Amino acid sequence: MREELKGPEVKNVGLAVARHFDKDNNSLYNVYLINLREDIMEGIIVTSVGYGHNVESGERIKTSMLRHTIEVLLPNEVAKIEPIMEVVFGLSNEYWVSFWVNDLMHDKKFVFLAESITDENMKKIPALGKEGVLII
Repeated sequence: MREELKGPEVKNVGLAVARHFDKDNNSLYNVYLINLREDIMEGIIVTSVGYGHNVESGERIKTSMLRHTIEVLLPNEVAKIEPIMEVVFGLSNEYWVSFWVNDLMHDKKFVFLAESITDENMKKIPALGKEGVLII
């Protein structure tokens, strides 16, 4: 790729899958965007898609692509993107995040690899006050 087409390196932006519990103590999961930057993210677009293979048949699996928008995310602010079901944890779940800072577009791809969202990989995420898997 030509160097002038590359955007700025995205730092201090995180994507997390965090667990919470319903009134019957069942695990539920949500995906969150976390702004750990010192500036304001604006005009945010997040796309999500899951993909992988059926281990029994070898058939390729791909979920529908979802698109989400967030107008503004202040420094150290968190935004809920979408709920995510445990049934897709066996797939790679890709999130592409694009946003503007000071009239400059930034974008970054985050991928939760298949089988990476597990109890063993869950850690306390201070920005959320919940346990989850965080990619920065």
